[in-house]
Amino acid sequence: MPFINVKTNQKVTEAQKEAIKSGLGAAIPTIPGKSEQWLMVGIEPEYTLYHQGTNAPAAMVEVQIYGSANGAAYASLTGKISDLLNAELNIPKNRIYVSYTSTKDWGWNGSNF
Repeated sequence: MPFINVKTNQKVTEAQKEAIKSGLGAAIPTIPGKSEQWLMVGIEPEYTLYHQGTNAPAAMVEVQIYGSANGAAYASLTGKISDLLNAELNIPKNRIYVSYTSTKDWGWNGSNF
């Protein structure tokens, strides 16, 4: 049950949204036990976002998962997310933050796991 939300100050075309969604789907198995089948993706283009005092191309990516993973899995996913956003939106990797939140409480289909 992962959720990945991408906030960026860049315009994102429909084709880029699809590519980002597909790329995140391909990357999520980096976290053991996670798959595209359960992945939810949000993309917030043209978000007011400043990094290091400027509004140059940047992104804030929030990854939420049910359960937890080890640091190596998170580091690998950060690399894949950074590569994807650099390729699709030309955002420099040093202007991409990725945060991780894990929880043991997750609701779906009217109840909790």
